Amino acid sequence: MIVGLTKNQQIPTKKMNRNSGRALREKVPFSAQSVFHPVDRDPVAIIESQNYFRIPELIPLRHQKMTGSPFAFFRGTALLMAHDLSCQTQSGIHVTICGDAHIGNFGFYASPERRLIFDLNDFDEAAPGPWEWDLKRLITSIILCAHELGFDTKNTREAVLQTAAFYRKGLDLMSDMTSLERYFILGDEELFLKSFSDSSREEFEKIIKKAKKRTSNQVISKMTETDPFGRRTFIENPPITTHLDAKLIDEVESYFRQYLKTVRPDIEILLSQHVLTDIARRIVGVGSIGTRCYLLVLTCEDESHLVLQIKQANDSAITKYSQKNFTTPNTMTHGLGNGYRVVSHQQILQAASDPFLGYFSAAEGMDFYVRQFRDMKGTVDLSELDFETFKQYVINCGVALARAHVQSPFANWINGYLGDGDGFDHAAVNWCFDYSKQVYRDYETYRKSLPRN
Repeated sequence: MIVGLTKNQQIPTKKMNRNSGRALREKVPFSAQSVFHPVDRDPVAIIESQNYFRIPELIPLRHQKMTGSPFAFFRGTALLMAHDLSCQTQSGIHVTICGDAHIGNFGFYASPERRLIFDLNDFDEAAPGPWEWDLKRLITSIILCAHELGFDTKNTREAVLQTAAFYRKGLDLMSDMTSLERYFILGDEELFLKSFSDSSREEFEKIIKKAKKRTSNQVISKMTETDPFGRRTFIENPPITTHLDAKLIDEVESYFRQYLKTVRPDIEILLSQHVLTDIARRIVGVGSIGTRCYLLVLTCEDESHLVLQIKQANDSAITKYSQKNFTTPNTMTHGLGNGYRVVSHQQILQAASDPFLGYFSAAEGMDFYVRQFRDMKGTVDLSELDFETFKQYVINCGVALARAHVQSPFANWINGYLGDGDGFDHAAVNWCFDYSKQVYRDYETYRKSLPRN
Protein backbone atom coordinates (compact mmCIF):
# COMPACT_ATOMS: atom_id res chain seq x y z
CA MET A 1 0.00 0.00 0.00
CA ILE A 2 1.34 3.42 -0.94
CA VAL A 3 1.12 5.83 1.97
CA GLY A 4 0.52 9.46 1.08
CA LEU A 5 1.90 12.46 2.94
CA THR A 6 -0.17 15.00 4.76
CA LYS A 7 0.29 18.68 3.92
CA ASN A 8 3.63 20.11 5.05
CA GLN A 9 4.91 16.67 6.03
CA GLN A 10 8.54 16.01 5.10
CA ILE A 11 9.38 12.99 2.94
CA PRO A 12 11.53 10.58 5.03
CA THR A 13 15.05 10.50 3.60
CA LYS A 14 17.66 7.77 3.63
CA LYS A 15 19.71 9.81 6.09
CA MET A 16 16.74 10.27 8.42
CA ASN A 17 15.98 6.55 8.40
CA ARG A 18 19.60 5.61 9.07
CA ASN A 19 19.72 8.10 11.93
CA SER A 20 16.59 6.50 13.39
CA GLY A 21 18.27 3.10 13.23
CA ARG A 22 21.46 4.49 14.74
CA ALA A 23 19.48 5.93 17.65
CA LEU A 24 18.23 2.43 18.50
CA ARG A 25 21.75 1.45 19.57
CA GLU A 26 21.22 3.49 22.73
CA LYS A 27 18.12 1.47 23.61
CA VAL A 28 19.33 -1.87 22.27
CA PRO A 29 23.14 -2.01 22.45
CA PHE A 30 25.05 -4.72 20.61
CA SER A 31 26.17 -6.13 23.96
CA ALA A 32 22.55 -7.02 24.70
CA GLN A 33 22.24 -8.78 21.32
CA SER A 34 25.23 -10.99 22.17
CA VAL A 35 23.69 -12.62 25.25
CA PHE A 36 21.65 -15.79 24.84
CA HIS A 37 19.04 -15.98 27.58
CA PRO A 38 18.18 -19.63 28.28
CA VAL A 39 14.46 -20.29 27.91
CA ASP A 40 12.46 -22.55 30.19
CA ARG A 41 10.37 -24.61 27.77
CA ASP A 42 9.74 -28.18 26.69
CA PRO A 43 11.37 -28.55 23.24
CA VAL A 44 9.63 -31.86 22.54
CA ALA A 45 6.19 -30.38 23.27
CA ILE A 46 6.82 -27.45 20.92
CA ILE A 47 8.02 -29.76 18.14
CA GLU A 48 5.14 -32.19 18.64
CA SER A 49 2.60 -29.35 18.63
CA GLN A 50 2.92 -29.24 14.84
CA ASN A 51 1.96 -32.87 14.37
CA TYR A 52 -1.76 -32.05 14.23
CA PHE A 53 -1.44 -31.03 10.58
CA ARG A 54 0.82 -33.95 9.58
CA ILE A 55 -0.17 -37.30 8.12
CA PRO A 56 0.06 -39.65 11.15
CA GLU A 57 1.77 -42.56 9.40
CA LEU A 58 4.60 -40.28 8.23
CA ILE A 59 5.47 -38.84 11.66
CA PRO A 60 7.86 -41.74 12.51
CA LEU A 61 9.80 -40.98 9.32
CA ARG A 62 10.07 -37.33 10.41
CA HIS A 63 11.46 -38.51 13.76
CA GLN A 64 13.98 -40.68 11.94
CA LYS A 65 15.18 -37.83 9.73
CA MET A 66 15.42 -35.33 12.59
CA THR A 67 17.50 -37.66 14.76
CA GLY A 68 20.07 -38.08 12.00
CA SER A 69 22.27 -35.30 13.41
CA PRO A 70 21.97 -32.03 15.39
CA PHE A 71 21.96 -30.11 12.09
CA ALA A 72 19.15 -32.30 10.70
CA PHE A 73 17.25 -31.71 13.93
CA PHE A 74 17.80 -27.96 13.60
CA ARG A 75 16.37 -27.98 10.07
CA GLY A 76 13.09 -29.32 11.41
CA THR A 77 12.75 -26.93 14.36
CA ALA A 78 12.00 -23.47 12.93
CA LEU A 79 9.08 -23.15 15.36
CA LEU A 80 11.28 -23.93 18.37
CA MET A 81 13.88 -21.33 17.39
CA ALA A 82 11.21 -18.71 16.69
CA HIS A 83 9.90 -19.33 20.21
CA ASP A 84 13.39 -18.90 21.66
CA LEU A 85 14.18 -15.80 19.58
CA SER A 86 11.01 -14.14 20.82
CA CYS A 87 12.49 -14.33 24.34
CA GLN A 88 15.76 -12.60 23.35
CA THR A 89 16.81 -8.98 22.87
CA GLN A 90 15.60 -7.49 19.56
CA SER A 91 16.19 -4.21 17.76
CA GLY A 92 12.48 -3.88 17.01
CA ILE A 93 13.02 -3.41 13.26
CA HIS A 94 10.84 -5.65 11.08
CA VAL A 95 11.20 -6.61 7.43
CA THR A 96 9.81 -9.43 5.31
CA ILE A 97 11.88 -12.41 6.43
CA CYS A 98 12.32 -15.98 5.25
CA GLY A 99 11.65 -17.36 8.72
CA ASP A 100 13.76 -20.46 8.07
CA ALA A 101 16.97 -19.07 6.56
CA HIS A 102 19.22 -21.99 7.48
CA ILE A 103 22.10 -22.82 5.16
CA GLY A 104 20.22 -25.71 3.53
CA ASN A 105 17.50 -23.36 2.28
CA PHE A 106 19.75 -21.54 -0.19
CA GLY A 107 20.50 -22.83 -3.67
CA PHE A 108 20.06 -22.49 -7.41
CA TYR A 109 16.88 -22.30 -9.45
CA ALA A 110 15.77 -21.04 -12.88
CA SER A 111 14.46 -17.54 -13.43
CA PRO A 112 11.57 -17.07 -15.90
CA GLU A 113 14.24 -16.01 -18.44
CA ARG A 114 15.94 -19.41 -17.89
CA ARG A 115 18.93 -17.88 -16.10
CA LEU A 116 20.26 -19.77 -13.12
CA ILE A 117 19.87 -17.76 -9.90
CA PHE A 118 21.42 -18.29 -6.46
CA ASP A 119 19.04 -17.24 -3.70
CA LEU A 120 16.81 -18.32 -0.85
CA ASN A 121 14.56 -21.17 -1.98
CA ASP A 122 12.22 -22.12 0.88
CA PHE A 123 9.44 -19.86 2.14
CA ASP A 124 7.07 -22.03 4.18
CA GLU A 125 7.68 -19.82 7.24
CA ALA A 126 8.07 -16.48 5.40
CA ALA A 127 6.30 -13.51 6.99
CA PRO A 128 7.04 -10.06 8.41
CA GLY A 129 9.35 -10.32 11.41
CA PRO A 130 12.56 -9.18 13.12
CA TRP A 131 15.47 -9.15 10.66
CA GLU A 132 17.83 -10.60 13.31
CA TRP A 133 15.82 -13.82 13.40
CA ASP A 134 16.84 -14.69 9.83
CA LEU A 135 20.49 -13.76 10.34
CA LYS A 136 20.79 -15.64 13.62
CA ARG A 137 19.14 -18.74 12.15
CA LEU A 138 21.58 -18.63 9.23
CA ILE A 139 24.64 -18.21 11.46
CA THR A 140 23.54 -20.94 13.90
CA SER A 141 22.98 -23.34 10.99
CA ILE A 142 26.48 -22.63 9.68
CA ILE A 143 27.98 -23.38 13.11
CA LEU A 144 26.08 -26.68 13.36
CA CYS A 145 26.91 -27.69 9.80
CA ALA A 146 30.59 -26.76 10.17
CA HIS A 147 30.85 -28.89 13.30
CA GLU A 148 29.24 -31.80 11.46
CA LEU A 149 31.79 -31.40 8.66
CA GLY A 150 34.68 -31.47 11.13
CA PHE A 151 35.81 -27.84 10.85
CA ASP A 152 37.41 -26.51 14.03
CA THR A 153 35.94 -23.72 16.14
CA LYS A 154 38.51 -21.11 15.07
CA ASN A 155 37.78 -21.61 11.37
CA THR A 156 34.03 -21.80 11.98
CA ARG A 157 34.09 -18.48 13.85
CA GLU A 158 35.98 -16.94 10.95
CA ALA A 159 33.34 -18.20 8.47
CA VAL A 160 30.36 -16.91 10.44
CA LEU A 161 31.98 -13.56 11.19
CA GLN A 162 32.57 -13.14 7.46
CA THR A 163 28.95 -14.12 6.76
CA ALA A 164 27.66 -11.50 9.21
CA ALA A 165 30.08 -8.89 7.80
CA PHE A 166 29.01 -9.51 4.20
CA TYR A 167 25.36 -9.36 5.23
CA ARG A 168 26.04 -5.95 6.79
CA LYS A 169 28.18 -4.69 3.89
CA GLY A 170 25.77 -6.06 1.30
CA LEU A 171 22.87 -4.34 2.99
CA ASP A 172 24.83 -1.08 3.06
CA LEU A 173 25.87 -1.33 -0.60
CA MET A 174 22.37 -2.18 -1.83
CA SER A 175 20.78 0.51 0.34
CA ASP A 176 22.81 3.07 -1.58
CA MET A 177 21.06 2.00 -4.78
CA THR A 178 17.71 3.35 -5.90
CA SER A 179 14.64 1.31 -4.99
CA LEU A 180 14.33 0.08 -8.59
CA GLU A 181 18.02 -0.87 -8.77
CA ARG A 182 17.60 -2.91 -5.58
CA TYR A 183 14.48 -4.54 -6.94
CA PHE A 184 16.18 -5.69 -10.14
CA ILE A 185 19.35 -7.15 -8.58
CA LEU A 186 19.85 -10.73 -9.77
CA GLY A 187 22.38 -13.04 -8.16
CA ASP A 188 22.87 -15.09 -11.33
CA GLU A 189 25.42 -17.84 -11.85
CA GLU A 190 28.08 -15.55 -13.37
CA LEU A 191 28.02 -13.15 -10.44
CA PHE A 192 27.98 -16.09 -8.02
CA LEU A 193 30.99 -17.79 -9.61
CA LYS A 194 33.03 -14.57 -9.68
CA SER A 195 32.97 -14.53 -5.88
CA PHE A 196 34.97 -17.76 -5.65
CA SER A 197 38.66 -18.52 -6.01
CA ASP A 198 39.75 -20.56 -9.02
CA SER A 199 40.06 -23.75 -6.95
CA SER A 200 36.56 -23.38 -5.50
CA ARG A 201 34.89 -22.26 -8.71
CA GLU A 202 35.36 -25.64 -10.39
CA GLU A 203 33.26 -27.41 -7.74
CA PHE A 204 30.35 -24.99 -8.20
CA GLU A 205 30.56 -25.16 -11.98
CA LYS A 206 29.80 -28.88 -11.62
CA ILE A 207 26.82 -28.13 -9.35
CA ILE A 208 25.50 -25.53 -11.80
CA LYS A 209 25.90 -27.92 -14.74
CA LYS A 210 23.96 -30.59 -12.83
CA ALA A 211 21.24 -28.10 -11.83
CA LYS A 212 20.61 -27.14 -15.45
CA LYS A 213 19.70 -30.76 -16.18
CA ARG A 214 17.13 -30.94 -13.37
CA THR A 215 14.01 -30.19 -15.41
CA SER A 216 10.55 -31.65 -15.89
CA ASN A 217 12.02 -33.79 -18.69
CA GLN A 218 14.49 -35.36 -16.25
CA VAL A 219 11.69 -36.02 -13.73
CA ILE A 220 9.63 -37.65 -16.47
CA SER A 221 12.49 -39.90 -17.56
CA LYS A 222 13.51 -40.96 -14.03
CA MET A 223 10.30 -40.96 -12.02
CA THR A 224 7.54 -41.93 -14.47
CA GLU A 225 6.57 -44.72 -16.83
CA THR A 226 4.04 -45.14 -19.64
CA ASP A 227 0.81 -46.91 -18.71
CA PRO A 228 -1.21 -49.15 -21.08
CA PHE A 229 -3.15 -46.11 -22.31
CA GLY A 230 0.02 -44.23 -23.29
CA ARG A 231 -0.15 -41.82 -20.34
CA ARG A 232 2.84 -40.89 -18.18
CA THR A 233 2.36 -42.01 -14.57
CA PHE A 234 4.63 -41.90 -11.52
CA ILE A 235 6.57 -45.01 -10.58
CA GLU A 236 5.49 -46.24 -7.17
CA ASN A 237 8.36 -45.88 -4.66
CA PRO A 238 6.91 -46.09 -1.13
CA PRO A 239 7.07 -44.32 1.20
CA ILE A 240 8.69 -41.54 -0.87
CA THR A 241 6.31 -41.65 -3.85
CA THR A 242 2.87 -43.26 -3.58
CA HIS A 243 -0.37 -43.00 -5.53
CA LEU A 244 -3.63 -41.67 -4.11
CA ASP A 245 -7.04 -43.23 -3.78
CA ALA A 246 -9.70 -42.23 -6.31
CA LYS A 247 -11.53 -39.85 -3.94
CA LEU A 248 -8.39 -37.86 -3.19
CA ILE A 249 -7.49 -37.71 -6.88
CA ASP A 250 -10.87 -36.13 -7.62
CA GLU A 251 -10.30 -33.58 -4.84
CA VAL A 252 -6.83 -32.62 -6.07
CA GLU A 253 -8.15 -32.23 -9.62
CA SER A 254 -10.86 -29.91 -8.32
CA TYR A 255 -8.41 -27.82 -6.32
CA PHE A 256 -6.07 -27.63 -9.30
CA ARG A 257 -8.79 -25.77 -11.16
CA GLN A 258 -8.96 -23.36 -8.23
CA TYR A 259 -5.19 -22.87 -8.48
CA LEU A 260 -5.53 -21.86 -12.15
CA LYS A 261 -7.52 -18.80 -11.08
CA THR A 262 -4.51 -17.48 -9.11
CA VAL A 263 -1.83 -17.62 -11.80
CA ARG A 264 -0.97 -15.03 -14.42
CA PRO A 265 -3.08 -15.11 -17.62
CA ASP A 266 -0.16 -16.30 -19.75
CA ILE A 267 0.46 -19.25 -17.40
CA GLU A 268 -3.25 -20.07 -17.30
CA ILE A 269 -3.45 -20.29 -21.08
CA LEU A 270 -0.23 -22.32 -21.20
CA LEU A 271 -1.61 -24.82 -18.70
CA SER A 272 -4.91 -25.00 -20.58
CA GLN A 273 -2.98 -26.77 -23.35
CA HIS A 274 -2.06 -29.61 -20.97
CA VAL A 275 -3.95 -32.63 -19.67
CA LEU A 276 -3.44 -33.87 -16.11
CA THR A 277 -2.38 -37.52 -16.45
CA ASP A 278 -1.24 -38.56 -12.95
CA ILE A 279 -1.01 -37.46 -9.31
CA ALA A 280 1.16 -38.93 -6.55
CA ARG A 281 2.07 -38.10 -2.98
CA ARG A 282 5.73 -37.19 -2.48
CA ILE A 283 7.77 -36.91 0.73
CA VAL A 284 10.20 -33.97 0.71
CA GLY A 285 12.66 -32.23 3.04
CA VAL A 286 13.00 -32.64 6.79
CA GLY A 287 10.75 -30.04 8.38
CA SER A 288 8.06 -30.74 5.76
CA ILE A 289 7.86 -34.49 6.32
CA GLY A 290 4.31 -35.45 7.20
CA THR A 291 2.73 -32.46 5.49
CA ARG A 292 0.74 -33.06 2.33
CA CYS A 293 2.76 -32.79 -0.84
CA TYR A 294 1.68 -33.98 -4.29
CA LEU A 295 3.27 -34.17 -7.72
CA LEU A 296 1.28 -33.71 -10.93
CA VAL A 297 2.19 -34.78 -14.46
CA LEU A 298 0.69 -32.61 -17.20
CA THR A 299 1.03 -33.55 -20.87
CA CYS A 300 0.67 -31.29 -23.90
CA GLU A 301 -0.55 -32.24 -27.39
CA ASP A 302 3.06 -32.11 -28.61
CA GLU A 303 3.85 -34.89 -26.08
CA SER A 304 5.94 -32.59 -23.90
CA HIS A 305 5.44 -32.73 -20.15
CA LEU A 306 5.34 -30.43 -17.13
CA VAL A 307 5.65 -31.53 -13.50
CA LEU A 308 4.11 -29.35 -10.79
CA GLN A 309 4.26 -29.70 -7.01
CA ILE A 310 1.38 -28.98 -4.63
CA LYS A 311 2.59 -28.34 -1.08
CA GLN A 312 0.65 -27.82 2.15
CA ALA A 313 1.07 -24.37 3.71
CA ASN A 314 0.54 -24.06 7.46
CA ASP A 315 0.73 -21.18 9.92
CA SER A 316 4.14 -19.51 9.96
CA ALA A 317 6.35 -19.97 13.00
CA ILE A 318 7.14 -16.27 12.71
CA THR A 319 3.57 -15.00 12.98
CA LYS A 320 3.04 -17.17 16.06
CA TYR A 321 5.80 -15.46 18.03
CA SER A 322 6.56 -12.09 16.39
CA GLN A 323 4.81 -9.06 17.85
CA LYS A 324 3.81 -6.40 15.29
CA ASN A 325 4.99 -2.81 15.52
CA PHE A 326 4.95 0.23 13.23
CA THR A 327 7.88 -1.13 11.15
CA THR A 328 6.08 -4.40 10.31
CA PRO A 329 5.45 -4.65 6.52
CA ASN A 330 1.75 -4.69 5.68
CA THR A 331 1.75 -8.02 3.84
CA MET A 332 -0.56 -10.15 6.00
CA THR A 333 -3.86 -8.29 5.70
CA HIS A 334 -5.33 -9.97 2.63
CA GLY A 335 -6.98 -12.89 4.42
CA LEU A 336 -6.26 -15.29 1.55
CA GLY A 337 -4.69 -18.06 3.62
CA ASN A 338 -1.24 -19.52 4.08
CA GLY A 339 -0.86 -20.58 0.46
CA TYR A 340 -1.11 -16.95 -0.54
CA ARG A 341 1.26 -15.98 2.29
CA VAL A 342 3.97 -18.35 1.05
CA VAL A 343 3.61 -17.29 -2.60
CA SER A 344 3.46 -13.54 -1.96
CA HIS A 345 6.39 -13.53 0.45
CA GLN A 346 8.46 -15.67 -1.89
CA GLN A 347 7.86 -13.10 -4.61
CA ILE A 348 8.98 -10.32 -2.26
CA LEU A 349 12.12 -12.08 -1.07
CA GLN A 350 13.43 -13.72 -4.24
CA ALA A 351 15.24 -11.86 -6.98
CA ALA A 352 13.08 -13.72 -9.52
CA SER A 353 10.34 -16.24 -8.82
CA ASP A 354 8.72 -19.22 -10.50
CA PRO A 355 5.98 -17.92 -12.86
CA PHE A 356 3.87 -21.01 -12.04
CA LEU A 357 3.45 -19.99 -8.38
CA GLY A 358 -0.17 -20.11 -7.25
CA TYR A 359 -2.30 -21.22 -4.32
CA PHE A 360 -5.68 -22.55 -3.18
CA SER A 361 -7.58 -23.43 -0.04
CA ALA A 362 -8.98 -26.93 0.55
CA ALA A 363 -11.37 -28.60 2.96
CA GLU A 364 -10.84 -28.58 6.74
CA GLY A 365 -9.05 -25.23 6.61
CA MET A 366 -5.94 -26.53 4.83
CA ASP A 367 -4.06 -24.21 2.46
CA PHE A 368 -1.70 -25.13 -0.37
CA TYR A 369 0.64 -23.51 -2.84
CA VAL A 370 1.77 -24.74 -6.25
CA ARG A 371 5.12 -24.43 -8.03
CA GLN A 372 7.23 -26.20 -10.60
CA PHE A 373 9.02 -29.31 -9.37
CA ARG A 374 12.82 -29.32 -9.76
CA ASP A 375 12.91 -26.54 -12.32
CA MET A 376 16.71 -26.40 -12.61
CA LYS A 377 16.93 -26.54 -8.82
CA GLY A 378 20.40 -27.22 -7.51
CA THR A 379 21.32 -27.82 -3.89
CA VAL A 380 24.91 -27.79 -2.70
CA ASP A 381 26.26 -30.94 -1.06
CA LEU A 382 28.08 -29.18 1.76
CA SER A 383 29.91 -32.37 2.75
CA GLU A 384 31.87 -32.13 -0.51
CA LEU A 385 33.34 -28.68 0.27
CA ASP A 386 36.71 -27.94 1.85
CA PHE A 387 36.78 -25.18 4.43
CA GLU A 388 37.73 -22.30 2.09
CA THR A 389 35.01 -23.23 -0.38
CA PHE A 390 32.53 -23.66 2.46
CA LYS A 391 33.43 -20.21 3.81
CA GLN A 392 33.00 -18.52 0.43
CA TYR A 393 29.66 -20.30 -0.03
CA VAL A 394 28.19 -19.19 3.32
CA ILE A 395 29.32 -15.62 2.65
CA ASN A 396 27.20 -15.74 -0.52
CA CYS A 397 24.27 -16.87 1.63
CA GLY A 398 24.77 -13.79 3.79
CA VAL A 399 24.74 -11.51 0.75
CA ALA A 400 21.61 -13.21 -0.65
CA LEU A 401 19.87 -12.69 2.69
CA ALA A 402 20.80 -8.99 2.63
CA ARG A 403 19.33 -8.66 -0.88
CA ALA A 404 16.07 -10.17 0.38
CA HIS A 405 15.87 -7.92 3.44
CA VAL A 406 16.76 -4.71 1.61
CA GLN A 407 13.46 -4.87 -0.30
CA SER A 408 11.50 -3.86 2.82
CA PRO A 409 10.68 -0.26 3.79
CA PHE A 410 12.73 -0.11 7.01
CA ALA A 411 15.94 -1.65 5.64
CA ASN A 412 17.81 1.62 6.14
CA TRP A 413 16.94 1.51 9.82
CA ILE A 414 18.87 -1.78 9.95
CA ASN A 415 21.69 -0.06 8.11
CA GLY A 416 21.86 2.72 10.66
CA TYR A 417 21.62 0.28 13.54
CA LEU A 418 24.49 -1.87 12.24
CA GLY A 419 26.75 1.04 11.32
CA ASP A 420 30.17 0.66 9.69
CA GLY A 421 31.92 -1.36 12.38
CA ASP A 422 31.84 -5.06 13.18
CA GLY A 423 30.30 -4.75 16.63
CA PHE A 424 27.05 -6.42 15.71
CA ASP A 425 28.87 -9.13 13.74
CA HIS A 426 30.65 -10.29 16.89
CA ALA A 427 27.52 -9.91 19.02
CA ALA A 428 25.42 -12.07 16.69
CA VAL A 429 28.13 -14.70 16.37
CA ASN A 430 28.57 -14.93 20.16
CA TRP A 431 24.82 -15.38 20.57
CA CYS A 432 24.71 -18.08 17.91
CA PHE A 433 27.60 -20.07 19.36
CA ASP A 434 25.80 -20.09 22.71
CA TYR A 435 22.50 -20.97 21.05
CA SER A 436 24.10 -23.85 19.14
CA LYS A 437 24.87 -25.43 22.55
CA GLN A 438 21.15 -25.20 23.32
CA VAL A 439 20.41 -26.97 20.01
CA TYR A 440 22.70 -29.86 21.02
CA ARG A 441 20.88 -30.14 24.36
CA ASP A 442 17.49 -30.04 22.65
CA TYR A 443 18.62 -32.65 20.14
CA GLU A 444 19.55 -35.06 22.93
CA THR A 445 16.29 -34.38 24.77
CA TYR A 446 14.31 -35.01 21.58
CA ARG A 447 16.25 -38.15 20.67
CA LYS A 448 15.77 -39.65 24.15
CA SER A 449 12.05 -38.85 24.09
CA LEU A 450 11.39 -41.13 21.13
CA PRO A 451 10.46 -44.79 21.61
CA ARG A 452 13.29 -47.21 20.96
CA ASN A 453 12.79 -49.78 18.22
